[in-house]
Amino acid sequence: MSSDARASGSRATPAESAASSLRFGYGTNGLADLRLDDALSLLADLGYDGVGLTLDHMHLDPLAPGLGARARRVAHRLDALGLGATVETGARYVLDPRRKHGPSLLDPDPDDRARRADLLLRAVRVASDLGAHAVHCFSGIVPDGTDTDTAWRRLAESLAPVLDAAASAGVPLAVEPEPGHLLATLADFHHLRHILGDPEPLGLTLDIGHCQCLEPLSPADCVRAAAPWLRHVQIEDMRRGVHEHLPFGEGEIDFPPVLAALAATGYQGLTVVELPRHSHAGPHHAEHSLPFLRHAEQTAATASPHRAPAPQQAAPPHGAPSATPEGSSTP
Repeated sequence: MSSDARASGSRATPAESAASSLRFGYGTNGLADLRLDDALSLLADLGYDGVGLTLDHMHLDPLAPGLGARARRVAHRLDALGLGATVETGARYVLDPRRKHGPSLLDPDPDDRARRADLLLRAVRVASDLGAHAVHCFSGIVPDGTDTDTAWRRLAESLAPVLDAAASAGVPLAVEPEPGHLLATLADFHHLRHILGDPEPLGLTLDIGHCQCLEPLSPADCVRAAAPWLRHVQIEDMRRGVHEHLPFGEGEIDFPPVLAALAATGYQGLTVVELPRHSHAGPHHAEHSLPFLRHAEQTAATASPHRAPAPQQAAPPHGAPSATPEGSSTP
């Protein structure tokens, strides 16, 4: 990473913010110790453009009564604060107190798969109430004893009603390639598109750290390759072959080329900082992440023209968990 991008620790100036073409948010899964209203107020005060809202027991519980009314109250609060939103569905134990990210869309039990699909349907309704620009989801890990063809069939069948609801609501469903999951890479996303017949509501969540971790292309080239389907972006630092979400400056990613590539795509959604394992110091990381990103964006604007990068070094086998797997996007 460039020394300029790493050295920045100051708040973005008004001129820098005004010149920015990207909209940055922060994920509530990295602010789990704050009440939702406090988290939203903090992000607005720090200058963020929006929030990645993970539906969880502490933040807009998707299973508690009165979800629609509660979502509309949050929508009013977002409007008052000038914040956009993406709805994220990677809460660890929201459906099952014993299985992290369980059940998934790949589970052998059809009732379990239906519970996950119901969560996604609730997320689509919440996103519609909030005016969110996308609903994020993931495939899940292939269960023991399940062959990959069966897993892909279950995934496609489970997503079909969710995609119908997303189309009716006018909210894209943005599937995230997740290390260790059935759908782990950009190539896997395109496989799902092919199976489903390339439905219009199906989009992509691109996690920049996951690109560094697993993809054969550089993160900047991943952005360019993903551009036509890009509906949501998550961002954090990461190291090659290790699925561990890191604060900016603690990994290996060179961020100015990534942000330059993202700006060049014309992407209009949020780019959301994803640091769920740093929630104990969430306000600190939220305060320092935005100036880092704004500075990296300014560095990109004055950088030399793009040169074709070399492919990254070899990653773990396709879709394989790393030595420190974090599961879904909310590790």
